[in-house]
Formats: sequence, structure tokens, C-alpha cells
Amino acid sequence: MTPVDFDYLRKALKERSGLDLSTDKQYLVESRLLPLARRLGLDGIGDLVQKMKNGADKVTADVVEAMTTNETFFFRDKLPFDHLREEILPALLQARAGKRSLRIWCAASSTGQEPYSIAMCLKELGPAVAGWRFEIIATDLSQAVLEKSRSGLFSQFEVQRGLPIQLLVKYFKQIGDLWEISPELRSMIQHRQFNLLQDYSQLGMFDVIFCRNVLIYFDQATKVSIFERLAKRLEPDGYLALGAAETVVGLTDTFKPHATRRGIYLPNSLTKSPSIVPAAKPLGQLAGLRA
Repeated sequence: MTPVDFDYLRKALKERSGLDLSTDKQYLVESRLLPLARRLGLDGIGDLVQKMKNGADKVTADVVEAMTTNETFFFRDKLPFDHLREEILPALLQARAGKRSLRIWCAASSTGQEPYSIAMCLKELGPAVAGWRFEIIATDLSQAVLEKSRSGLFSQFEVQRGLPIQLLVKYFKQIGDLWEISPELRSMIQHRQFNLLQDYSQLGMFDVIFCRNVLIYFDQATKVSIFERLAKRLEPDGYLALGAAETVVGLTDTFKPHATRRGIYLPNSLTKSPSIVPAAKPLGQLAGLRA
């Protein structure tokens, strides 16, 4: 791959997906795009770039998809789901008792483990949420990972990564070598292809936003822009969950860190101290999630 081709790919990926590739990532581009070039019957990355330059939108979309990281697993990092069960849901169920509905957005939802983990958290609340309406919007740039998420089918390897055995038995059915998640949980998820660089207004308002392990791939200006748009989609008493390596500190004043819950952020318009909210007792225990 020539320096000119690499530079073109860096700019195209930044424009299309926000992915900010540093100059030392040429090896990563080659490892992901060479197999794509061969699959398309091309001699190498140079031919791939030429097709992109000639306006082959499908090839460009394939390149963006190949370069997008889709690493995920059930209850990833554990802590955000502890926060969801112990603090966020009790507080919001109390605050939304009048309308009895919650909307949750999983941005960059990948193959579905995160939204399905959230759905299991909600189902485990049992009778406490009888009559409530829960809407989980799962978005991703990649149509391929969304299709896998919609199918609700996971391999033995995938269900062994982070999923407690009690929840596997309760919410999954084995079909040959695969495990299928229950139709009840699948019906809680709405899948939409969505680019975080787009306009967010079409998505509506949310009580909780999980935007985890995706902002690390963007430059600072893009992160700031995304935080500002996320803030406009989050209710004033809502919650934003970021990945362990992500933070708003030093980037934006639209959110502030939760006083006691690492990785959770609150809109800065919130006037009530978050230390008051956790007085609501956790609703139920998620089997196997505690260390």
C-alpha cells in the first residue's frame, strides 16, 4: 500500500465514520482490507482505493465496515450493568412512575450483546415493572452486525463471554451449535443503522444512553461534537454511560461525572445532587453478576 493510498483511506474513513487513524496504523489497514480486496477479486489495496475514487459507494461502505471494530460481549466490563441495576433503574423507575415508560439508546451496539444485556437487566426486575413499556434502540454503522443482532443467535464462545449461566438457561434456547435468545427479549430491541456523525433528532429523547467503547476511535473535535448532540437527546435527569477508557473531563461541560459511579455521567443541567437519588433500593438481584 502506497503512502498516497493510505492517506486517502485515512481521510475517507474520517469523513464517513469519524474513525481517526494515526499514521502508525498502516498495518491495521492492510490486515483488514487485503482480505476484502481478495474477496472482491482485486489484486490489492491500490485497486480498492481506485474503485473508491471512481465512486463505487458499495466498495466504500465495505471498506468502512471492514475497518470498524466490533469487539463486544455480554455484560462487558460488568460495572456499568451494576450501576444500571443498583442506581440508574431504581432512580428512573421512581422518577417515571407517572408515565411508566423508559427509552434506552445503545449507540454502536455491534452484534447485540450490550442491548440484550440491558434487556435482561430490565426483565430481572420482575413484578416491579409490570405494566411498564421499555424501548431499547440499538444503532450501529454496520448493517452486518445489526443483522446478526436481529437474529438473536450466538455461538457457544459468545455466550461464554460474560453471560452468567443462570441467565443463559433462563433466556436462551440451544439450536444445534448456536444459542437463540428469547423472542420476548428480542421484541424489546429496535435496530437501526445509524452513523454517529449524523443528525440525532430523528431518534427522539432518551432516559439512558450507553455510548461505550466507540469514542476512543474519534479525534477530540469529533468527541466534543458527539457529546453536545448526545446531551440534546438525553432527558435532564438521564444518565450517560461511557467505556472505561472514555471520559467527558477536559472535553466538554455538557456532562459531569457522577459523584460515586465511575463511567456514569449526568447532564450538567441537572440541579439535584446525584447522592440523593441512590436512596431508592436496588430492585432485584441479577444472578451471577456480582463478583
